[in-house]
Amino acid sequence: MNYETIAESNESTVVAEFHSNNEKKSAYESEAELERAFIALLEKQGYEFKKIHNEKELKDNLKEQLEKLNDHSFTPKEWDALYSQFIANKNDDYKAKTRKIQEDPIFNLTLENGKTKNIKIIDKKNIHRNALQVIHQYSNRGGKYQNRYDVSILVNGLPLVHVELKKSGDQRSVQSNQAL
Repeated sequence: MNYETIAESNESTVVAEFHSNNEKKSAYESEAELERAFIALLEKQGYEFKKIHNEKELKDNLKEQLEKLNDHSFTPKEWDALYSQFIANKNDDYKAKTRKIQEDPIFNLTLENGKTKNIKIIDKKNIHRNALQVIHQYSNRGGKYQNRYDVSILVNGLPLVHVELKKSGDQRSVQSNQAL
Protein backbone atom coordinates (compact mmCIF):
# COMPACT_ATOMS: atom_id res chain seq x y z
CA MET A 1 0.00 0.00 0.00
CA ASN A 2 1.34 3.43 -0.92
CA TYR A 3 0.76 6.29 1.45
CA GLU A 4 2.56 9.37 2.65
CA THR A 5 3.28 9.62 6.38
CA ILE A 6 2.27 13.00 7.83
CA ALA A 7 3.12 12.36 11.49
CA GLU A 8 4.42 9.35 13.40
CA SER A 9 4.96 8.53 17.09
CA ASN A 10 5.15 5.41 19.24
CA GLU A 11 1.40 5.59 19.82
CA SER A 12 0.02 6.52 16.40
CA THR A 13 0.64 7.26 12.75
CA VAL A 14 -1.20 9.79 10.58
CA VAL A 15 -1.19 9.11 6.85
CA ALA A 16 -2.25 11.29 3.94
CA GLU A 17 -4.51 8.69 2.35
CA PHE A 18 -5.80 5.30 3.39
CA HIS A 19 -7.64 2.72 1.31
CA SER A 20 -9.42 -0.06 3.14
CA ASN A 21 -8.80 -3.61 1.99
CA ASN A 22 -12.29 -4.58 3.12
CA GLU A 23 -14.62 -5.14 0.22
CA LYS A 24 -18.15 -3.88 0.52
CA LYS A 25 -20.56 -6.78 0.86
CA SER A 26 -23.85 -6.88 -0.91
CA ALA A 27 -26.83 -6.01 1.25
CA TYR A 28 -28.14 -9.53 0.71
CA GLU A 29 -25.37 -11.73 2.07
CA SER A 30 -26.44 -15.21 3.12
CA GLU A 31 -27.09 -16.15 6.74
CA ALA A 32 -24.05 -18.45 6.60
CA GLU A 33 -21.82 -15.55 5.45
CA LEU A 34 -23.26 -13.31 8.15
CA GLU A 35 -22.64 -16.03 10.75
CA ARG A 36 -19.01 -16.51 9.65
CA ALA A 37 -18.39 -12.75 9.70
CA PHE A 38 -19.92 -12.39 13.17
CA ILE A 39 -17.83 -15.27 14.55
CA ALA A 40 -14.68 -13.84 12.94
CA LEU A 41 -15.42 -10.47 14.58
CA LEU A 42 -15.79 -12.12 17.98
CA GLU A 43 -12.56 -14.08 17.48
CA LYS A 44 -10.72 -10.82 16.72
CA GLN A 45 -11.98 -9.56 20.08
CA GLY A 46 -10.53 -12.56 21.92
CA TYR A 47 -13.37 -15.06 21.91
CA GLU A 48 -12.39 -18.68 21.35
CA PHE A 49 -14.35 -20.56 18.68
CA LYS A 50 -15.44 -24.03 19.85
CA LYS A 51 -17.10 -26.79 17.85
CA ILE A 52 -19.92 -27.73 20.21
CA HIS A 53 -23.19 -29.00 18.77
CA ASN A 54 -24.88 -31.06 21.50
CA GLU A 55 -25.57 -31.11 25.23
CA LYS A 56 -22.80 -33.59 26.12
CA GLU A 57 -20.13 -31.46 24.40
CA LEU A 58 -21.54 -28.33 26.06
CA LYS A 59 -21.53 -29.95 29.52
CA ASP A 60 -17.98 -31.30 29.06
CA ASN A 61 -16.77 -27.84 28.02
CA LEU A 62 -18.56 -26.24 30.99
CA LYS A 63 -16.78 -28.61 33.38
CA GLU A 64 -13.41 -27.88 31.75
CA GLN A 65 -13.90 -24.10 31.92
CA LEU A 66 -15.05 -24.15 35.56
CA GLU A 67 -12.09 -26.35 36.51
CA LYS A 68 -9.75 -23.78 34.95
CA LEU A 69 -11.49 -20.83 36.61
CA ASN A 70 -11.47 -22.47 40.05
CA ASP A 71 -8.10 -24.24 39.75
CA HIS A 72 -9.74 -27.51 40.82
CA SER A 73 -10.34 -30.82 39.06
CA PHE A 74 -13.80 -32.06 39.99
CA THR A 75 -14.28 -35.71 40.87
CA PRO A 76 -17.34 -37.24 39.18
CA LYS A 77 -19.25 -36.99 42.48
CA GLU A 78 -18.27 -33.32 42.98
CA TRP A 79 -19.18 -32.41 39.40
CA ASP A 80 -22.54 -34.14 39.68
CA ALA A 81 -23.31 -32.23 42.88
CA LEU A 82 -22.26 -28.87 41.41
CA TYR A 83 -24.13 -29.45 38.16
CA SER A 84 -27.36 -30.89 39.59
CA GLN A 85 -27.64 -28.70 42.70
CA PHE A 86 -26.44 -25.35 41.39
CA ILE A 87 -26.05 -25.10 37.62
CA ALA A 88 -28.97 -27.18 36.32
CA ASN A 89 -31.17 -27.60 39.36
CA LYS A 90 -34.48 -28.96 38.07
CA ASN A 91 -36.37 -27.01 40.76
CA ASP A 92 -35.09 -23.65 39.47
CA ASP A 93 -37.03 -21.78 36.83
CA TYR A 94 -35.26 -19.46 34.40
CA LYS A 95 -35.64 -16.52 36.81
CA ALA A 96 -33.88 -18.37 39.64
CA LYS A 97 -31.10 -19.44 37.28
CA THR A 98 -30.70 -15.87 36.05
CA ARG A 99 -30.56 -14.60 39.64
CA LYS A 100 -27.74 -17.06 40.44
CA ILE A 101 -25.64 -15.69 37.58
CA GLN A 102 -26.39 -12.03 38.25
CA GLU A 103 -26.43 -11.93 42.04
CA ASP A 104 -24.62 -14.92 43.49
CA PRO A 105 -22.36 -16.76 41.03
CA ILE A 106 -20.52 -18.65 43.81
CA PHE A 107 -21.48 -22.12 45.06
CA ASN A 108 -20.21 -23.72 48.27
CA LEU A 109 -19.24 -27.21 47.17
CA THR A 110 -18.50 -29.95 49.69
CA LEU A 111 -15.50 -31.83 48.33
CA GLU A 112 -15.05 -35.57 48.68
CA ASN A 113 -12.39 -34.97 51.35
CA GLY A 114 -15.02 -33.19 53.49
CA LYS A 115 -13.67 -29.68 52.95
CA THR A 116 -15.78 -26.90 51.47
CA LYS A 117 -14.65 -24.91 48.43
CA ASN A 118 -16.22 -21.78 46.96
CA ILE A 119 -16.79 -22.49 43.28
CA LYS A 120 -17.10 -19.43 41.07
CA ILE A 121 -19.32 -19.65 38.04
CA ILE A 122 -18.31 -16.15 36.92
CA ASP A 123 -15.44 -14.09 38.32
CA LYS A 124 -16.95 -10.64 38.78
CA LYS A 125 -13.91 -9.16 40.53
CA ASN A 126 -11.35 -10.12 37.89
CA ILE A 127 -13.40 -10.33 34.71
CA HIS A 128 -10.38 -11.16 32.55
CA ARG A 129 -10.22 -14.59 34.19
CA ASN A 130 -13.53 -15.52 32.58
CA ALA A 131 -13.31 -17.61 29.41
CA LEU A 132 -15.24 -16.18 26.46
CA GLN A 133 -16.20 -18.64 23.75
CA VAL A 134 -18.42 -18.65 20.69
CA ILE A 135 -20.22 -21.63 19.19
CA HIS A 136 -22.61 -21.96 16.28
CA GLN A 137 -25.52 -24.14 15.22
CA TYR A 138 -26.05 -25.55 18.72
CA SER A 139 -29.15 -27.73 18.99
CA ASN A 140 -31.06 -27.89 22.25
CA ARG A 141 -33.05 -31.12 22.22
CA GLY A 142 -34.91 -33.02 24.87
CA GLY A 143 -35.81 -30.07 27.08
CA LYS A 144 -38.98 -28.05 27.35
CA TYR A 145 -38.01 -26.13 24.20
CA GLN A 146 -36.21 -27.46 21.15
CA ASN A 147 -34.15 -24.80 19.41
CA ARG A 148 -31.14 -24.46 17.18
CA TYR A 149 -29.20 -21.26 17.69
CA ASP A 150 -27.18 -19.60 14.93
CA VAL A 151 -24.51 -18.29 17.31
CA SER A 152 -24.18 -18.63 21.09
CA ILE A 153 -21.75 -16.86 23.39
CA LEU A 154 -20.44 -18.83 26.35
CA VAL A 155 -18.97 -17.34 29.51
CA ASN A 156 -16.96 -19.99 31.37
CA GLY A 157 -18.84 -22.59 29.35
CA LEU A 158 -22.31 -21.26 30.20
CA PRO A 159 -24.42 -20.27 27.19
CA LEU A 160 -25.48 -16.77 28.22
CA VAL A 161 -26.28 -15.19 24.84
CA HIS A 162 -28.07 -16.75 21.88
CA VAL A 163 -28.07 -14.86 18.58
CA GLU A 164 -30.43 -15.48 15.68
CA LEU A 165 -28.94 -13.97 12.52
CA LYS A 166 -31.00 -13.03 9.47
CA LYS A 167 -29.85 -11.87 6.09
CA SER A 168 -31.02 -8.49 4.87
CA GLY A 169 -34.50 -8.49 3.44
CA ASP A 170 -36.08 -11.05 5.78
CA GLN A 171 -39.32 -9.98 7.39
CA ARG A 172 -39.03 -9.07 11.07
CA SER A 173 -42.09 -11.10 11.98
CA VAL A 174 -40.52 -14.25 10.55
CA GLN A 175 -37.35 -13.55 12.57
CA SER A 176 -39.28 -13.02 15.79
CA ASN A 177 -41.37 -16.15 15.36
CA GLN A 178 -38.32 -18.30 14.60
CA ALA A 179 -36.46 -17.02 17.67
CA LEU A 180 -39.42 -17.85 19.92
